[in-house]
Amino acid sequence: MGIMKKLRLATFATGVAAAAFFLPAGPAHAQALNNSSGQTIDTIAAVVNNGVITQRELDERMGLITRRLNQQHAPIPPADQLRQQVLNQMVLERIQLQKAREDNITVDDATVQRTLERLAQANNMTLAVYRARIEAEGVPWTTFTGDAKTELILSRLREKEVDSKVTVSDAEVANYIASQRGPTAGSTNDLRFEHILLKAPLNASQTDIEAAQKKADDLLKQAMSGSGDDFEKLAKSNSQATDASKGGDMGFLSPSKLPPEFVTAASTLRAGQVNPSVIRTSDGFEIVRLVDRRTGQGVTGDSARLVQTHVRHILLRVGDGQSEPQAREKLLEIKQEIQQGGDFDKFARTYSQDGSASQGGDLGWVSPGETVPEFERAMNSLQDGQISDPVRTEYGYHLIQVLGRREAEGSVAQQMDLARQAIGQRKAEQAYADWLRELRDTAYVDYKTVPATLQ
Repeated sequence: MGIMKKLRLATFATGVAAAAFFLPAGPAHAQALNNSSGQTIDTIAAVVNNGVITQRELDERMGLITRRLNQQHAPIPPADQLRQQVLNQMVLERIQLQKAREDNITVDDATVQRTLERLAQANNMTLAVYRARIEAEGVPWTTFTGDAKTELILSRLREKEVDSKVTVSDAEVANYIASQRGPTAGSTNDLRFEHILLKAPLNASQTDIEAAQKKADDLLKQAMSGSGDDFEKLAKSNSQATDASKGGDMGFLSPSKLPPEFVTAASTLRAGQVNPSVIRTSDGFEIVRLVDRRTGQGVTGDSARLVQTHVRHILLRVGDGQSEPQAREKLLEIKQEIQQGGDFDKFARTYSQDGSASQGGDLGWVSPGETVPEFERAMNSLQDGQISDPVRTEYGYHLIQVLGRREAEGSVAQQMDLARQAIGQRKAEQAYADWLRELRDTAYVDYKTVPATLQ
């Protein structure tokens, strides 16, 4: 898929990574690597299958990330938390690189050079000026080029193992287009769901995810064998959604304001039926019951059209030294200052912890499906120029501002292609997360004691 322009909200280490370093399995269980004279030259931070991550590599990566966070005026987590997060990230990266090597996936130097030239051009610089800029930020050029090569290899690996296997049916495209609520969109049915949510965000631990899924499977069996009243009781007793006290009743909503997985489920359900399988969303696991349908308020047009939104945002991450109340309160303060005449662009450049910070938080023109569902629903509810309250997604809290909207240009066939791409992109993100968890579960990883200097 390449580098995504839109809201894919990469980890805080985006663009900064140490070069891959593999060692044979022989000394893997030692705490130090020795040269021929018996002198200690490095220690091991983690064993990953038949390779290792050295303490030196971990130190270098932490130093680069710390400098990047300082440059972005972002809060720096406590050293032990940052060390664990960085090491976990390096482990996942190393496992993927080992898989790429098994699959004979390589990238030559000429391809890396062309990528660096395109990056420089995208920043309106010559390669020499771009290199000077990177090094001035404290990133050695050899490290940056090594990271570029790693990203290209991982991109090719993902394409082979995940993206190339994602399929999108014509029915999914039709349902997707029907859910769009532009001024010329065809009329659709509003849907009323009851749901039970077991929280398990995509970045949760495997143990938490498995526990939530097991409970969801058990609740689904109870819901399938009971009545509507039983479903309401189950929701009140078990759902972790904010509407649990109402029996999970979401009220009538247009398809564009519902998770796309709910809309897809509705296409095969009759009123009163419980969806026969648990639905996985970015929030967790959902058991849903379609209560009713009613005619929506859309205006029938000659053809379906997709509406694109020009949007910008400010992201504050949760955890790593910053609590949910702190993130929300800070964004509310920023919103108030912007409404009193402050510059959204400057606040985004100063505070946002997303890769779009350097563009003032501007994500450009976003098509449906290019952002995570919670972000998209909040964005779709805003008028031009309006700023949202803090919006929670799996990445943290956002302030969102809509700058404008337009209808996607082109023929119906082109619009269907756009819809197919948006659906495929969303399905690929979920498939990649699942594949990465499976890859991690089958790997041998042994974390070693980290020296006290980093504790």
